[in-house]
Amino acid sequence: MNPTKARKVRKAVIPAAGLGTRFLPATKAIAKEMLPIVDKPTIQFIVEEALKSGIEDILIVTGKAKRPIEDHFDSNIELEQNLREKGKTELLKLVEETTDINLHFIRQSHPKGLGHAVLQAKAFVGNEPFVVMLGDDLMDINGNGTPLTKQLINDYEKTHASTIAVMKVPHEDVDKYGVIDPKGEVSKGLYNVERFVEKPEISEAPSDLAIIGRYLLTPEIFDVLETQAPGAGNEIQLTDAIERLNKTQRVFAHEFTGKRYDVGDKFGFVETTIEYGLEHPQISESLKAYLIEKGKELEKAAASTPHKIEK
Repeated sequence: MNPTKARKVRKAVIPAAGLGTRFLPATKAIAKEMLPIVDKPTIQFIVEEALKSGIEDILIVTGKAKRPIEDHFDSNIELEQNLREKGKTELLKLVEETTDINLHFIRQSHPKGLGHAVLQAKAFVGNEPFVVMLGDDLMDINGNGTPLTKQLINDYEKTHASTIAVMKVPHEDVDKYGVIDPKGEVSKGLYNVERFVEKPEISEAPSDLAIIGRYLLTPEIFDVLETQAPGAGNEIQLTDAIERLNKTQRVFAHEFTGKRYDVGDKFGFVETTIEYGLEHPQISESLKAYLIEKGKELEKAAASTPHKIEK
């Protein structure tokens, strides 16, 4: 066995260099990763998942206009002193939770795709296994259950192989994802993979198991990425590199069966905000009352709308 494959998974890479065009004009002057779900930036959910999974060092790959991410995780002495003097201990605790984390930053000067963003982490990762966590996919937003990243790490501790998170999606949506061609289950929910296909035609998709935003990769992926030709969208696709890696060493797929929230989509962002708000101690009761009342209004409006009679 290659000794590098048996090392502890200590590092995570969070690509955050995207322009966030789906959320313009809000993202014209603010990083999309800083858009809040009620009162918490989306990227903080990702960092918290990493820490809860035992990750020790985190690299965030940024781009232009992403400085607010660095500021969010930095200490704000003036704010902390103000809260301390006013005895606002709960707010002080919230502020201090985002500091004293082993966070590192590197800029992706030219946005050439997810694979290119991950390649920027080569020096940071070194000769160790690591996880890639995409900010558009949130799981376990209320802190219940075992984080998906930890599930991948648990698999790695048994297989010492790269493991990609997948979940079943509606068949009509498979062309939006990288999709796996499963070769059979090694254990419940853990698949051998025949091939990885980036955004296949719906009629040609090998399964409905789509890759979602968590990857546990061995360091050999960097050798592949350095020679990876551009793929879909003329970008360096991580899925294409994983497909090549799978030809030289085993790459597994772990099926996630929990709730995934796509905060890179406007409706998904609103849905996430509502569901997180329903569990938020400060607004849950008010939000529930509002939704009940709004539901009654919608039912009343629907009942009063004349139905079209078909001839």
